Amino acid sequence: MEEHSSAELFRPVFVQADYTVFAAMLLVSMAIGLFQALKNKRSDTPAEAFFTGGRSMPAVPVGLSLCASFMSAVQVLGVPSESYRFGFKFLYMCLGQSINSLLTAYLFLPVFFRLGITSTNQYLKMRFGKGMQLLGSLQFLLATLLYTGIVLYAPALILNQATGLNMWMSLFSTGIICTVYTTLGGIKGVIWTDVFQIVIMLAGFMAIYVHGTILVGGPAQVLKIAYNGSRINFHDFDIDPQKRYTFWSLSVGGSLVWLSMYGVNQAQVQRYISCRTEREAQLALFVNQVGLCLIVSSAATCGIVMFAYYNYCDPLNSGKISAPDMYMPFFVMDIFRSHPGFPGLFIACAFSGTLSTVSTSINAMAAVTLEDVLRPHLLHMTQKKLILVSKGLSILYGVGCITVAVLSSFLSWGVLQGSFTVMGVVSGPLLGVFILGMFIPATNRLDRMPEKPQVIPLMNMNKEEVL
Repeated sequence: MEEHSSAELFRPVFVQADYTVFAAMLLVSMAIGLFQALKNKRSDTPAEAFFTGGRSMPAVPVGLSLCASFMSAVQVLGVPSESYRFGFKFLYMCLGQSINSLLTAYLFLPVFFRLGITSTNQYLKMRFGKGMQLLGSLQFLLATLLYTGIVLYAPALILNQATGLNMWMSLFSTGIICTVYTTLGGIKGVIWTDVFQIVIMLAGFMAIYVHGTILVGGPAQVLKIAYNGSRINFHDFDIDPQKRYTFWSLSVGGSLVWLSMYGVNQAQVQRYISCRTEREAQLALFVNQVGLCLIVSSAATCGIVMFAYYNYCDPLNSGKISAPDMYMPFFVMDIFRSHPGFPGLFIACAFSGTLSTVSTSINAMAAVTLEDVLRPHLLHMTQKKLILVSKGLSILYGVGCITVAVLSSFLSWGVLQGSFTVMGVVSGPLLGVFILGMFIPATNRLDRMPEKPQVIPLMNMNKEEVL
């Protein structure tokens, strides 16, 4: 790395090796999308295949895709920062995610998979009527646009802090690249690109952990400093709801947040219903669980290493950075200043998470719009034209995500807190509607009040049983 002298802070810039690593990740991602577009270029391919992959995807890549989409740049930035500030207890979120995986696999997944639907809101139409379907669609589109905007903003912040590259240029470049390969490859392009990107994320975290630990003096020294700094704090069982993180908020509260994302959220459901069988779809969720715990643990551990490294000189308190979200990029540029290529790997790590999340969101929003809003008016359109409409919607939502990302740059809160707030406020009510429909027989359709309200059973169901 090159350095610029400053009274307060060195100003590192990318060198050729960093740009090479970063560009290679982008080129491979684009190539995967293009390959899937060419591979599936058939005139008789149904439009549904653009969103479900022909329901022929194997479990492992789908599971890794689910994991990659959750671990966006929001988490790449936010998890180490939160672990640095509040300790290892943040790992209790893995327990919450484990609870969610079990509930999703055995309660929600069977409903969506056996109905053979493309949009989760089609269930709402079957259970409550067209009005509830449209309301659910609008809620999903709103939540996803807001969340994706925050996710898209995060890597632009990283690039700006790490290289001095104009943040707006970074933001627009991110959105355009993601929109292009999502439009080309559909859900298959999204899933297979995610597999590549999860490897990049793990490689980035491992490089940071290993080199940072060596600089501190070894794992024992890291744990000693973290323990003395009250960062090894798995004993926090306080029930005070005003505390930022406790066992209860991360495990119980976290499981409800993840349930709204994995159990009924179109972006996640759309991936696991693309599996060949229901059993493989359940396996995909468990693959996701293992991968998620591994990568969240890696990110949190990097935060603890960072705490040990800056034990006597916190960069935020010393004025070297202006926000907690800048801890991770500052740390990377600091410890790898003499190792060209590794800062590029970190940027590729963060960028991989963002590409995965944004591409999934764009594809899911296009699916919801086509299936829930437009398809009733396009009954006589050929499959080839429907695919063109799907790709047009992908472009439209790509532009929409970029627009929201620009607005997200003015938020005063951290990226992790901001994203969780958006998903909790908007997605929570939608989860409640699905729970009412699936598990509370007393709830009725809005447009029909039968004497015996029906609930879709979890076993032995088919489309006819819904009506």
